[in-house]
Parts: sequence; structure tokens; C-alpha cells
Amino acid sequence: MRQRHLFTKTRKEAPTDEVAKNAQLLIRGGFVHKEMAGVYDYLPLGLRVLNKITGIIREEMDKIGGQELLLSALQSKEVWEKSGRWSDGVIDVWFKSTLTHGAEVGLGNTHEEPLTALVGEHVSSYKDLPRYIYQIQTKFRNELRAKSGILRAREFLMKDLYSFSRTEEEFRLFYEECAAAYLRIFERVGLGELTYRTFASGGPFSDYSDEFQTLCDVGEDTIYVDEERRVAVNKEVYTDKTLDDLHLDKTRLVEKRGIEVGNIFPLGTRFSEALGLRYRDADGNDTPVVMGSYGIGPGRVMGTIVELYSDNRGIIWPESVAPFRVHLVALAGEEGKGVRTEAEKLYTLLVDAGIETLYDDREASPGEKLADADLIGIPWRVVVSEKTQAQHALEIKNRKTGATEMLGEKELFDELKTEN
Repeated sequence: MRQRHLFTKTRKEAPTDEVAKNAQLLIRGGFVHKEMAGVYDYLPLGLRVLNKITGIIREEMDKIGGQELLLSALQSKEVWEKSGRWSDGVIDVWFKSTLTHGAEVGLGNTHEEPLTALVGEHVSSYKDLPRYIYQIQTKFRNELRAKSGILRAREFLMKDLYSFSRTEEEFRLFYEECAAAYLRIFERVGLGELTYRTFASGGPFSDYSDEFQTLCDVGEDTIYVDEERRVAVNKEVYTDKTLDDLHLDKTRLVEKRGIEVGNIFPLGTRFSEALGLRYRDADGNDTPVVMGSYGIGPGRVMGTIVELYSDNRGIIWPESVAPFRVHLVALAGEEGKGVRTEAEKLYTLLVDAGIETLYDDREASPGEKLADADLIGIPWRVVVSEKTQAQHALEIKNRKTGATEMLGEKELFDELKTEN
């Protein structure tokens, strides 16, 4: 991508009404555009990051047998009435509307009901189970507190997987598989060391559910962390009974703040019984399907990365989710034809080598280009200038460490192969 063609602009200042660091930096860097409180557009740079995150999630969900589909966002009132969750008194974040002929519809805030109804048309025998079905789809929630940038939005992308199992034992085996897959996802996106499987309230479905909390000072949740066992307990269930149940030593727990980047929880047979999702077992008995729900917000993951990996100059993207791997910057003065020629040649070589490269070929000052490179936060910055030409080398900066070195062209490609 040539930066002069990129549909975005950097900004020196964030909107005055934006208080969250993730939104400030993402807006300034040209990754997102704020439509209104809690609603953001993803511009080309931001969408590239979001797609990297969803790509990692897809790979890990597919590995454990997940099948992807895409459900409608418009929701039928009737299917939600069967579970008793259409009422605003039960779910208070609904966005609802009325069709021209008078029927009420809702914009999906979650999808247990419609997917359970759909699965009911495909499952009748124990031979049809288990099934693990997921989507990556836009959700709508009328949040009262949409002040945390893309960490808490009113319109947001969600990966929600639902498991349909024959027995509680079969469900529990998959539940643990999914928990392990979640930890792999957070490791791959760069949050692994800071993310803990956290015991939380199971609500009406079970004693406990599991959240995946990433340690961060701006997190909304208080958690108690056992750093050696790499588990935590949410404050909402932090009791002596809970600690006994989980065999946790209170003296080893450290209080921290966390951002919930994912959750998994049992649903039991609540939705299958409400919507008539049953199967015939091997003995011919009519049995309700055992269900589970597993969510990750890719946008929330993206916002958490920015909260944690940034400095006073801008964002520092982990390589696995960065919009590009290399930011090639040509610092050509008025007589800089040779610089531009060398930069063009290097850009072609990088692209031909399959290295994702953003090439800053704009007519802008060196200071502006270098400041924008730091703000955008691509892992490797490669500078071509009259100075580097005089030294027959390239200036390479590692955005994560801040280290700068002069390398030849072959050394650069060797470095990029090593780090890939």
C-alpha cells in the first residue's frame, strides 16, 4: 500500500470528548472514525488489524471443530418470547424497531435463541450431535456507559460460538477444549502473558463461568490473581466458599484490574427446553440438548492491545496483528530523485517477497513522516534517505524496542525472515 493512496489521515489531537486512550490513539492514527458515542467505523488500517484478529480466532475455532455461519442481525420477537428474554426488564440493552406492517423486531445483542431454533431443524438423533457452530457478526447493545472507546461499544463485532452436546460430560470436554483455544488466541494476538482464566458467576446456568481477563489499569473488573497457577477470581464471586471450591490460597492472590476480553459459560438445557431442541438417544429416549456459549469481542481485543502497547508517540502493534509488517519511509529532499528511486526498488522487493509493506511516498516533511510512523505503530520502520545512501545502508527501527540500526538490503531481509 502506498501511503499517498491510503484512505486515512493522521491527527495531532484526538476529539476532545474522547477520554479512552485506545480511541484517542486509533482515531489519531487513522484506524477508526467515531460516528457517535459507542459507534465507530473501521478505516482501512483499522480493518486490517481487525481482520488479523478475526483470522486468528477463526483458525483456533476451526481447529476444535467449529463451523462458521452468519445469522441475521434482525431478530424475531416470537423466538425470544419462548425463552422469556424479549422483555426489556430481562435484557435492558435491546435496540428494537417496528416493521411497516406493525411487527416488532430487535437488533441482535446475542444469538442463543435464533441459533437454537435453527439447530432444531437439523438435529433429531444422537447421531446429529455434537455440533459446534460460530459466527463473527455485528451485535447491537444499548449500553448506558459507552465511554471506553472500542472496549465498550453499542455496535461491535462478536465471535460467538455455541456448543450443542448430548450429555453434560460431552459438553465439559468441549468446554475445556475451548478454554485452551482461547488461551492460544490471546497468546497469538500478544496478550498471553497478561491474560488469566478467571472464575466468575455462572448466573442461572451453573456455579461458575469463565472469563478471560487481561490485566490493565483501565479495566472495569477487579480480579484476584494467582500468578503461579495462572488463574484468577472475579470480585463478584470472591468468597471463602469460592476459594475452597477452587482450592485457591487466599494469601497467594493479588488484587488487579482487568479487561474482560472473552468469556465461556454453560447454558445447560435452558434454551433447548424453551425452544424444543431435543434429540433421540441410542435407547430412543427424547432428551434435551446440553448447550454452551463462548464469546470473544475482536474490537475489544484490539482496544485492549492499544491500551497496553503504546507510548507517548503512538501505538506499538504486535507483529501478529499489525496492519503491515514494514513501514517504508522515503525521506527525499528537493534533490531526492535517487532516494525515491531506491525506495521504489526496495518497495517492489518487499512486496515480491510477500512482506506486507506500507510505503510512505507522500510529499511531506521528514518530521511529519517519522512522527506518523511512530503513531501508526507498524513493527519495523525502514528509512531511505540521503544519509542512508551515503552509508550504503538502510536505517531500521524496531518500534517495540525503539532500537535503531543500519543494515544492508540483504541483512534487512535476513532480519525479517528471522522475525517472521
